[in-house]
Amino acid sequence: MVLRVAEHVGLLSKIDERVSVLKQHQPYTEGQHVMNIALNALCGGAALQDIEHRRNDGAFLEMLGTRQIPGASTAGDFCRRFSGSDLDALQDAINEARLSAWATQGPEFTQRTAVLDIDSSIVKTNGECKEGMELTYKGVWGYHPLLVSYANTSEPLFILNRPGARPSVEGAPALLDRAIELCERAGHTDILMRGDTAFTMTRHLDKWDRPGVRFVFGMMAHRGMTGRAEALEEALYAEFRREADKALTGSKSRAKQPRIKQQLIEDKGYKDLRLEREDIAEFEHKPSRAEGTYRIVVLRKTITEHRGQLCLGNTHRYFFYITNDREMTAAQVIRESNQRCAQEKLIGELKSGVRSLRAPLNTTLSNGAFMIAASLAWSLKAWLAMMVPTTPRWRAKHVAERNRLLRMSFRGFVQELMLIPLQVARSGRKLILRILCWRPSLAVFFRLAEALAFA
Repeated sequence: MVLRVAEHVGLLSKIDERVSVLKQHQPYTEGQHVMNIALNALCGGAALQDIEHRRNDGAFLEMLGTRQIPGASTAGDFCRRFSGSDLDALQDAINEARLSAWATQGPEFTQRTAVLDIDSSIVKTNGECKEGMELTYKGVWGYHPLLVSYANTSEPLFILNRPGARPSVEGAPALLDRAIELCERAGHTDILMRGDTAFTMTRHLDKWDRPGVRFVFGMMAHRGMTGRAEALEEALYAEFRREADKALTGSKSRAKQPRIKQQLIEDKGYKDLRLEREDIAEFEHKPSRAEGTYRIVVLRKTITEHRGQLCLGNTHRYFFYITNDREMTAAQVIRESNQRCAQEKLIGELKSGVRSLRAPLNTTLSNGAFMIAASLAWSLKAWLAMMVPTTPRWRAKHVAERNRLLRMSFRGFVQELMLIPLQVARSGRKLILRILCWRPSLAVFFRLAEALAFA
């Protein structure tokens, strides 16, 4: 079914058209090499070496309709052939297929706001001979990839692998420009970019401050910004309440378990910082590298310090957010910024679930090629979820199943919809698959099979 989805969006043909790193196809094309790496992850492979298990699995080869696939060493050699322009071409080809997958969702899909998240992460390596690895700010050796994701469906749009000591913002403006262009081509008329303090990039704000493009970035709490926040009149601050706190107001809560950790902190007299309240305010600000004036939303946290049963006083900590959106309230701006935690989950999935944010090869570019190819497994999972059909009578139930599949962890997806015990046989020139167990997810499985025109 994954292969049928790839064929439906033209993934392999688009990669073959745009990417040319092989002088001859003997016998595999660029698209088949990339798909080989992605399918290894989708079948539970944790490393390139696990391709050897797929290569010697008769049932796997039968399902693919082939007698052989590239080996692990061949896959590694393929990744080493990539240049920087080849990596861009590969990502553009995958995003062309992504546009085709989005187009199957109907016009209501692009009528919603396209939310773009940007962040970076450290990929640790214990190797001694890996070109480009450096000592990161965390004190570990490794690489520092940059990720731009489409928060609506948690899809990775662009991945840029960089040496470990490079700043977080390096390469970010160009990737955001490409992501904006991609969303506009898809039909989105409202685009929202989100990032933390490392990605404010004030000299680019004027370029992004145009109709249809909004941003919410964090701002560094330096002395000047903190001084302006402290100088605001107290009447300009309003209490900020989290949605969870509002939901619990007036409700009858269950009895809680004893707070063992808190009790130990008090008994041993450890330093204990407690959040008492949060207040928000805003003011106008003109960054030194920008010509326009933008909104700054201030979040002031009142924190009390305790030691044992003693209260040692209060202190304030300030957090700042810059935006060009004049319609959202200050509370909505903060909530939008907090929603970036979904990208942290995506990064965690790419690291521990898909295992694509790894460095199994010996150069920066080859590891970048591996990251892009392996991360395709997560995109294929998302596209497969989008293909789940809905019927008018059971629309609410089917949409809930689609969303569950879309937000499911990669490990859960592999266990529920990929590793299904089957008997694979050929008879009468037909490939016959007999399911050997029953599980609740098979209801979605059969509807997907029917939607993808399996007999």
